[in-house]
Parts: sequence; C-alpha cells; structure tokens
Amino acid sequence: MVVRWASFFFTLFLTVSALAYEEKGPSLQSIYTSLDPSSVAQHFAFYELYPDTALGKRALRHAWDLLQGGQIKEMTLPAAQIQQMISFVNRNPSANEGMTLNDAELETISNLARHLHNRKLKGFGIWNPKEVEAMQPDEIDLARGLFLAEMEEDTPEARKKIQSYEANMDLMALQILARLPQNATAQEKIRAISDFVFTEMRFRFPPHSLYAKDIDVYTLLPSVLDSRRGVCLGVSILYLCLAQRLDLALEAVTPPGHIFVRHVDPDTQEIINIETTARGIDIPSEAYLGIETPSLQTRSIKDVIALAFQNQASVSWHRSDSAATIALYEKALRYLPNDYLIEMFLGFNYLFAGRIEEGKALLKKIQGSRPSHFLCSDTVSEDYLSGKTDPEGIEAVFQMVDETRASILEKQKKLEEIVKKFPKFRQGILHLAITHLQLGREKEALPILERYIKLHQKDPTVNYYLSAIHFQRFNFSMAWRYLHQAEKILTAHNHAPKALKELRSALLRACPEPNAT
Repeated sequence: MVVRWASFFFTLFLTVSALAYEEKGPSLQSIYTSLDPSSVAQHFAFYELYPDTALGKRALRHAWDLLQGGQIKEMTLPAAQIQQMISFVNRNPSANEGMTLNDAELETISNLARHLHNRKLKGFGIWNPKEVEAMQPDEIDLARGLFLAEMEEDTPEARKKIQSYEANMDLMALQILARLPQNATAQEKIRAISDFVFTEMRFRFPPHSLYAKDIDVYTLLPSVLDSRRGVCLGVSILYLCLAQRLDLALEAVTPPGHIFVRHVDPDTQEIINIETTARGIDIPSEAYLGIETPSLQTRSIKDVIALAFQNQASVSWHRSDSAATIALYEKALRYLPNDYLIEMFLGFNYLFAGRIEEGKALLKKIQGSRPSHFLCSDTVSEDYLSGKTDPEGIEAVFQMVDETRASILEKQKKLEEIVKKFPKFRQGILHLAITHLQLGREKEALPILERYIKLHQKDPTVNYYLSAIHFQRFNFSMAWRYLHQAEKILTAHNHAPKALKELRSALLRACPEPNAT
C-alpha cells in the first residue's frame, strides 16, 4: 500500500530530491514515479518544484484529471488560477485565516464539484438562515447551515468567505473521491476520509493548554479548516460535511461531554464508530457508556447546528459573558427546541442575569423529567426550586477550574460557603468532595461523599466512587456495601456498565463477597 504523505512533508521530500537532482542528476522520472498516483496534493507539489519540465506539466495535468474525476470532459484549468488552486490545496496548516477566492476561481471549483452529493440537498445554495430552521434534518446541508447561522450580516464579502470555505471542503471531497473506486462501499469511504483528513491533511486534537483556553477556536468550522486542529465537535462537524458530499450516511453520537460520528449499515445494522479525536479509529460503543449512561444519544444534522451554539454558549458562560451566553442558548433552541440540557443551562443563566421568573419557568418545565439516555435527573434544578440553593450556589457548582491548585482551592472555598449556607444542596456537597479528590485528598473527600449519599442514596456514580475509595483504603466491608448499592440501582435499570464489573472483579480478588453462596 502506498504511504500517503502529508503535503508538507511530501513537499519537503521533493525539495530534497530537487537539490539532489541539481547536484547529482538522478532521473527526474524516478522522483515522478514515486508519487502516489491518487494524490492531488503530491502532484501539485511536484509541479510547483518543476513547473518548466515536461514531467512537471504532466503532474499538473494528472492532478487536474484527479480533481475532475472523469465527470467533466476537457475542462481546462485557466493559467491565472493555477497557483491559487495549488495554494488552496497545499495550504500551510499554520495559516490563521482562510483564503478568499475570486469569482472565477469559485466558479471553477463549483463546476468541478457539481456532482457531489450535497448539491442534491434542499439546503445547499440557500442564503436565508430562517429557511434552515424550518427544514427537516435530512434536507440540511450542514456546512451551509452552520455558516449561515453564524453569519453576522449578509454582505457580498460574507457570502464570498462562506463560498471559499465550502470550496475548500469541495476540494477535499474531490481529492478523497480520487482515491475511491467506482461504487465505493461505506467502509471504503470511511477509510478514505479518515486517511485523507488524519494522515494526509494531518488534522489533530489540539494540546490541552490550547483548547482549554480557546475551545471555541477549535470548534468553529472555519477555525478548524484554517488550523487543522479541532476538538471532538469541530472535527466531527468537518467529517459530517465531507460525508454529505460523498453520499455517506453518518450520524452524530453524543455521550456526556463528547461527540463522535458513526455509520450504521441499513441492512446488517453493523456499526462503525469513528472517533475523530483519535484519527478516526473504531472504538466499541460500550467504551462510551458510563455508570449513569446506559445508552448513547444519536443526533441529527439539525441537532449538530444546535450543539455548535450550545458549545459556544458554554465558552461564553465560563467567560462570565451572560448576555452572549443567553443569546447563544436561545439560538440553539431554535434548531433543537425542548432540549433538556439546553433549557436547563439557559434557565440557570437567566437566574444569573437576574431574570428569575424566566429561569424558574424553564427549570419547572424540565422538573421531574430526564433524557432516556440518563439514569438520573438533574438535582440542581430540583434543589433550587425547593429552596435548597440559590443562583450563587449554582454558579459555584459550574465554576471552571484549570487544573491548577489555586483555581481548585478558589472553587473549594466558594463551595464551603455555599454548603454552610445550604447544608442540603446535593451538588454543592458533591462538588466540594470532588475538589478534595482533585487535590489528591481522599481522606477529606470521603466523609463529604458519605454526607452526600445520605441525601441522595440512589446516585449510582457516587456509590461507585465510595466503593472504589474504600477499596483503595482496604476497608473491604464498606467497599462491598457501596458496590452492592450501586449494582442494585443499576440492575433496576437493566444496566451493567464495564466499570462496575471491573470493580467487582478487583474486589473479589482481594476479599470474598459477604454472604456469597
């Protein structure tokens, strides 16, 4: 199998080869034949280094034929557009801003890409975001829907920027198509997309020090395309946009705090999970399930647009920008009405902004309900509505920490004050215990967790934590007690998570089960 180089490294290889060619005179033909015959980027890179040679011109022609994919007869690349097209394909991943194409270049790429599957969608080519809000999920072109929803004003410049980013993804899709056989299977398409995105284009999950500070930069589609860096939502959105162009049916899946994409075979129901933070590997679905997550929630294309705004809202929330947070959650609800989490978070932020009646109304709306993929309902709303906390207490629970000792201690101090004022505020007590665990102080966390479990005995996760902590402290009788309680709760929901099974196995190796027969 031919190794598919990232364009940067392949260009470096060609540059070294060029120096050797000039100094020692090896056959340029041998360099040309080393190119991956299905790689547009490599042939463009070869042409850039040898533009005046016959092989260089042949490489340009081959790259252009690959982009055409046999769909367009005798369509020639205008000479004035050659360098811009090459720059667009082999662009520097360190660029901070996208390249804007002119009308002629946009038309050329549009003609090349007119056979891509997303052109059949009702949502392709529209310019009114209200139309997207009214569409059915299977009618929406995700890229256009996101760009329109995020567009601040409809100007010719804004439209051209959107079209340039779409042209970027069109060229990516065309390069992937060049690697596929006719009538490619879903598995072949997934393999080709992952290989192109993660191996050739080298899209990566950003370092924690970067995304923790500016997570929105690594979520928004333009930023992801420009930097080739993205968190789970950002790269999953890109993957979905490419899949729409390649007629590949994918769905988004959202375990708590995460998102990935997957393909479900309509005939066999075989599932291929695509973990976009780990170069597209197929991770078993079971690995995404947790103590309180018995099933995985699937999301439509329309939901994904809402999730993008929900993510941006969380960033604004932690930057203490109340007005922006509320506006973004409200915008998310337009694409995903009656969503439990969005309404809960919006309700909290209404409270923070002093809009108490609006906040209470939303929290009362979701009171007593829970999404089917969660085992436990939200206790923060319950405790607020029953007078066991106030907006300041809710703010303290959701206060971000940056993993530094100082930030954890700051949150801990606030929570101590809140719990003193509201001694039955369950999440306040739980998050106070978590701050001690984050500081490696299990001894201090243990009595706080036990105080919490007396108020909320049916919390399976905290019963699991207590079992694990007592196990680590060699208090096996208490470890078994809390494990049995967690198992009893989860058995009632027909849920047997892997973590609980592993804890039981470890306990059995250390100590016989009490009253075991």
